Amino acid sequence: MVADPIRLAVVGLGAMGTRMLTAAQAHPDFTVVAGVDVVPRAVDVPVVPSLDDVLSDVDAVYLATPPAVHAGQAVKALAAGKAVFCEKPLAVDLGEARAMVEAAAGHPNAVNFALSDMAATLEVERQLPSLGELRGVEVRLQFPKWPREFQKDALWLAESRQGGFVREVLSHFVYLTDRVLGPLAVESVSADFPSAGAAEVAARGVLRSGDGVPVHVSAFSGLAGPEVYEWTVWGTRRSLRLSQWARLSGSDGGPWEPVELGARGSDSARLGLFAQAVRGEHPRDLADFASGLRVAEVVEAFLR
Repeated sequence: MVADPIRLAVVGLGAMGTRMLTAAQAHPDFTVVAGVDVVPRAVDVPVVPSLDDVLSDVDAVYLATPPAVHAGQAVKALAAGKAVFCEKPLAVDLGEARAMVEAAAGHPNAVNFALSDMAATLEVERQLPSLGELRGVEVRLQFPKWPREFQKDALWLAESRQGGFVREVLSHFVYLTDRVLGPLAVESVSADFPSAGAAEVAARGVLRSGDGVPVHVSAFSGLAGPEVYEWTVWGTRRSLRLSQWARLSGSDGGPWEPVELGARGSDSARLGLFAQAVRGEHPRDLADFASGLRVAEVVEAFLR
């Protein structure tokens, strides 16, 4: 028996919301009922200005709004019995993030961490027992320009109140580290802000896993150099490096060698996992609000 499509509203039609709306329209598990945005948008579904205008007509919502409003929208949708798929970060206020987790109890919920179902993530998990004793993890991020070009219209990303690369990008790699090493403790973290109200231009810190593995973070924006996304786990027998989101390399002591990966991980694939969650089974490779809260607690420590 073929299940009925899940009726979905996409809330927030900026770059990410429009991308996910397009993916959901092509997905057999979903029917996109409407988009929600305070600004008129040229998309091929009805666009309404408020979540209230469409909540009674859907089974689930995708929240692609700025993070300062995630909590109000998510709690409202969950209270109405709707499933919620939320962009990261879960929230910028930790009290609101905890309220979201409480409201989500017993309801399908997910956070869109791009690394949750990537083939590279699954391969890191598979190889982890063969790495020997783990000496540490390094996260290195580098942005010549922030916000990045595809996000230039999202002015909030340039502001410290709810934007910045720590929340927008580092959160993905905190999620990955939390997933493979377990919950992280904050040891020493900080960020540099060029002026009041502006997003950070540098962040550095040391986190530590429950097993004592140190995690070193170094991130910068507004510099001369290429855009860099790099996560490395160092082991005594073998080390692995994830670069530019999807390329995995390994070293047994010599040069980095590419690791062959299958095709796994995409917006469409995560929507499929969310559909499974809506229908009663939360897949392991879909991040939930609880993991989103753990990530938020680490990320916000950099910015306090």
